[in-house]
Amino acid sequence: MAEPLGACPPTDPPDRTAIFDTIAEALIRDGHAVITDAVDSTLTDALCGRIETLSGQDFSPAAIGRAQDQMHNNFVRRDEIRWLDMGDPGDAQWLRWADALREHLNRRLFLGLFSYEAHYAHYAPGAFYKRHVDAFRGQANRILTTVLYLNPDWLPSDGGQMLLYPEHGHEPIARIEPALGTLAVFLSEEFPHEVLPARQDRYSIAGWFRVNASTADRVDPPR
Repeated sequence: MAEPLGACPPTDPPDRTAIFDTIAEALIRDGHAVITDAVDSTLTDALCGRIETLSGQDFSPAAIGRAQDQMHNNFVRRDEIRWLDMGDPGDAQWLRWADALREHLNRRLFLGLFSYEAHYAHYAPGAFYKRHVDAFRGQANRILTTVLYLNPDWLPSDGGQMLLYPEHGHEPIARIEPALGTLAVFLSEEFPHEVLPARQDRYSIAGWFRVNASTADRVDPPR
């Protein structure tokens, strides 16, 4: 059957292997990668649908630090989060996608990535996260950070961009629009970053690949 006049032809889903290769090559070259339309629309639709089922009570104020050292600091960050759960079909789709990326990067880059954790992040209008790093050198916890954006029809004027900085510098090397399907991946120890305030609700999935830092008397990572 011929396409109706004026209709847009169907688009093929993104080639996952090609995207994984692009991420690996960018990590080798730059230590970070930004991919637009990184995942299939069926996955982003499922994740956006999942967000629509959540209420404000399903999110918790985000904290700083790990385990017993966690604290809330509204001067540093004002987002709220909800951890992903394999028991939810939408969450499970993203966690399986991330696990496939983990396996690919381990084959290509020999990173020894062992586990992945992720949460939804909601920034209400005006919320922000000041410049920070996701891991400190020598602690061998978070190795690689991922951020998948879930904001349809987002405009630059809506704000909410993530600024990625060099380890020792004050001028950003990337300004990432939080548009639906854009994926940022970067080395957790090496790139400070911040989230600028937005003019409307802003959603993403923030995730971290870890190496296995567990010992006989200590399980890592703690929640």
